[in-house]
Amino acid sequence: MKEIKKILCAVDLSEHSAAVAEYATMLAKGLGASIIVVYTAPSLSQYVGFHVPPNTIENFVGEIVSGAEKSMDAFVAENFPGVEAKGQVLIGYAAEEILTRANDEGADLIVMGTHGRKGIDRILFGSVAEKVVKNASMPVLTVRPTN
Repeated sequence: MKEIKKILCAVDLSEHSAAVAEYATMLAKGLGASIIVVYTAPSLSQYVGFHVPPNTIENFVGEIVSGAEKSMDAFVAENFPGVEAKGQVLIGYAAEEILTRANDEGADLIVMGTHGRKGIDRILFGSVAEKVVKNASMPVLTVRPTN
């Protein structure tokens, strides 16, 4: 079995993200691993053709990223005690960005949450976790919401 020394922890900065962080932290402590915490902001580039000026979209995405970076700093400081953890805010489609960053960073494991959607919600919104699990070259631990 391959040694786990680097964990990519994908979060959406919702209230459920703390439980995902708890699993990643527990594993990192037990395995002596470091953690890369990622949040993916949407690029919104698909809306450029809908009579929305590109600079408006870029400004909006910039504000999302700026806010996410502040939230990420606080989230990492609060939720990853006693382990080496760094936060990164990515821009794009979540599943693609998570997989790309995991490969680029040489992650040995991905830890991420699921939203537990069912039925029509799952068909309409898809599942980032499902796409990551199906396409990852490393193991993926998914954490389902407890509520």
